[in-house]
Amino acid sequence: MSSSSSNRLAIIVMGVCGCGKSTFAAALAAERGLDLIDGDDLHGESAIAKMTRGEPLTDDDRWPWLDNVAAALADSVRSPRGIVIACSALRRSYRDRIRAGSSGDLRFVFLDAARELIEARMQQRRGHFMPQSLVESQFRTLEHPTAVETDVVTIPAHLPLGAALKLAITKLSV
Repeated sequence: MSSSSSNRLAIIVMGVCGCGKSTFAAALAAERGLDLIDGDDLHGESAIAKMTRGEPLTDDDRWPWLDNVAAALADSVRSPRGIVIACSALRRSYRDRIRAGSSGDLRFVFLDAARELIEARMQQRRGHFMPQSLVESQFRTLEHPTAVETDVVTIPAHLPLGAALKLAITKLSV
């Protein structure tokens, strides 16, 4: 291991579908020289099939996925410098589950988006298993981070990528 776990950074880029998690996470990982995982790749086949059919996931569907996310965050052998994972983490209980299973310096970047922005982006999205019909369930599930969650920084999702990245790096102090 090239760095101790106390110096290792783990970041979750979170928010509803279509907020730009994957794009932002890739840019942040590249900027900071960290590994990248799209949380969508950690879903089980049954969860992907369910979403593809337009069915919202239940908490029982999400727990194994969140455990996979936490395990990837904690894997300092595969990602010794650190890692960025795009993961919706919509509820505080989901974020708490990730916190409990990860190690090191975990931070969250919440890409906060208005419903109108997400609906417009989802209309343009092609080739992704998450259909536009699930936007409503994403917003119903979303619990905005509160001041108690001091490891979360909020970035407006409507900002251009460069501006959002600069703001996040400043707020994260990384």
